[in-house]
Amino acid sequence: MANTVDGQTIRYPASDSDDPVTDQITVIAFICNHCPYVIHIIDRFVEVAQWAQQQGVQVFCVSSNDPAAYPQDAPEYMQHFATDHGFTFPYLFDETQDVARSYQAACTPDFFVFDRHRSLVYRGRFDAATPGNNVPVSGSDLRAAIDAVTKGNEVSLTQLPSIGCNIKWRYDGDERTTT
Repeated sequence: MANTVDGQTIRYPASDSDDPVTDQITVIAFICNHCPYVIHIIDRFVEVAQWAQQQGVQVFCVSSNDPAAYPQDAPEYMQHFATDHGFTFPYLFDETQDVARSYQAACTPDFFVFDRHRSLVYRGRFDAATPGNNVPVSGSDLRAAIDAVTKGNEVSLTQLPSIGCNIKWRYDGDERTTT
């Protein structure tokens, strides 16, 4: 996938890869530019992501939305969004939407944490904050998962799903292209 921040192509290595990055804990966040749920948490997410990077965790953000239907999620706007919010990690455009399908990403934001063996150890929300519920944005759920896996501890099995805007799937005629 193309990193909209610097134009480089990023390939997340397969579990059988000899790439040394295979030994890293990884956070993958499905986000987009226009979702009010993402906008609500983005500044705190960047802080948590930068803290995770300091722990040796690699962080990737992915936007899989159809830019034909949602032009504000097009790659050139992704680059501006990343710059405006101080991303220190790739913001990848999933042009084919195959990545979102392979992860079964459902909404923005949607968070995935993988351990050093590429095993999914967390899939869930950032925290309990949503636009309008007056809960402070903390990143507590995601941060707890990252903290546990970086310390070699078990990640809590209590993982609440993300709430946000659905992925904006591309439509071909009357058919939704999600398969």
